[in-house]
Amino acid sequence: MKSSPGNMPGKGPSSSASQFCGRTRREFLWEAGAGFTGIAMAAMLQQDGFFRKYAHAEGVPPDELNLLAPRLPHFVPKAKRCIFLFMYGGPSQMDLFDHKPYLQKNDGKTVDIEIRRRSIQKQKLLGSRREFKRRGESGLWCSEALPRIAGHMDKMAVVKSLYMDSFAHGSALLQMNCGQVIQGHPSLGSWLAYGLGTVNQNLPAYVTMLDPRGGPVSGAPNWGSGYMPAAYQGTLFRSGGDPILNLSPNSDVAPAIQRDRISTINALNAEHLAGRPGYSELQARIASYELAFQLQTTAPEALDLEQESYRTRELYGVYDPKPRHKLSVGPAPFARQCLVARRLVERGVRFVQIYHGGGHQQQNWDAHNGVEENLDIHCPEIDKPISALLTDLQQRGLLEDTLVVWGGEFGRQPVSQGTNHGRDHNPKGFTYWFAGAGIKPGISYGATDEIGHEAVENRHHIRDLHATILHLMGLDHENLTYFYGGLDRRLTGVRHSEVIKGILA
Repeated sequence: MKSSPGNMPGKGPSSSASQFCGRTRREFLWEAGAGFTGIAMAAMLQQDGFFRKYAHAEGVPPDELNLLAPRLPHFVPKAKRCIFLFMYGGPSQMDLFDHKPYLQKNDGKTVDIEIRRRSIQKQKLLGSRREFKRRGESGLWCSEALPRIAGHMDKMAVVKSLYMDSFAHGSALLQMNCGQVIQGHPSLGSWLAYGLGTVNQNLPAYVTMLDPRGGPVSGAPNWGSGYMPAAYQGTLFRSGGDPILNLSPNSDVAPAIQRDRISTINALNAEHLAGRPGYSELQARIASYELAFQLQTTAPEALDLEQESYRTRELYGVYDPKPRHKLSVGPAPFARQCLVARRLVERGVRFVQIYHGGGHQQQNWDAHNGVEENLDIHCPEIDKPISALLTDLQQRGLLEDTLVVWGGEFGRQPVSQGTNHGRDHNPKGFTYWFAGAGIKPGISYGATDEIGHEAVENRHHIRDLHATILHLMGLDHENLTYFYGGLDRRLTGVRHSEVIKGILA
């Protein structure tokens, strides 16, 4: 999985044609025209597969037609699969898991605080209106806003000292999902699909589900494959109607005939691809035709919640009514998605990401217009489904090799915003929790300052969060690379990153 690109000759100091005497034609091409000829040549060689994107064991040819074939991890993993519960908008850590007595005591006092990058303002502290208690044998703090999740604190490692770079939703979402604040980079699920493949060729390796109120503001790049082959992007399951568009055949063609058609199309595509190595769009199309055919029989079964007992569906909140608040959708949509996630990982899907919250501001966790109203809308929507998911995974013996991750793109400020006592964005210190495979249960790790504004103890950039997830899935973040644009690219980038060892079992 680590590429080995060829070495390109260095650019020399010559300035006239006579100085090229005695040099190779390759050097002449590289240096002519201030190096632009060489750059163009390198690009064409890249397209022709001269720089192989993948590293394979000696004597094992790459499977160009099955990019999702199962691959061995770098080391024996703790987790076989991951469910990422993404709270779009940025949940308020000091109202849920990061108890701050000093903030409560000094509610209403004025402080100087960074609201946007290098923008220091005088603001009034806003203590939480929620009651905190120590929960379970571990004594981890959790507020009464999440009463059912509070019963699972002994399963969790709560990391309270994460930070990231952006104060804006769009770029923060991209950095949290793809490691970079700009578009064009593969998402976390794509890196896992690239590094490990899939154990179930009849279902996607990577599935994304969105809130019925809408998706994240920066859209599809959050589950895209960036510069990797398109086969590694997330498969989007819709929240209403058919989860996958055009899944059901619209004709009475017999399955055997349809199978023959797809095999013929794929054979023709494979012949065309043979002379065009590295053409990822065609590779993805071949894979998608095959997967689409398989999904017509496997997806309806995997997504059929009627196969679950009434008691299980009730446990998740599938039948819970919609509350009166006009912005609330109630627990039922998220409950169905969590139950589908369990059924998918049970069937070999590698990575499932569920976005909770959509639209703008109070429709997601973006609590500018009142943190109390925001909590009243969203906490009941996730509390019962997540509690049921953790219970269900444990009862089925899946939690021991399934990693569950919860968090958003950043946290919230400890000061009041506007007349409705909202909270603004805060990337300087926020909370994530982990449960399941390889996680040390019942621990609190790291800390923010006394008002909950900035990570100060065991600080970890989200690069470390990504490195930790890859590690738990059996992948070394430094050795999982993809050659693109002349560089061995990594999810964690070029800056130092480390696994958060303090939360590992």
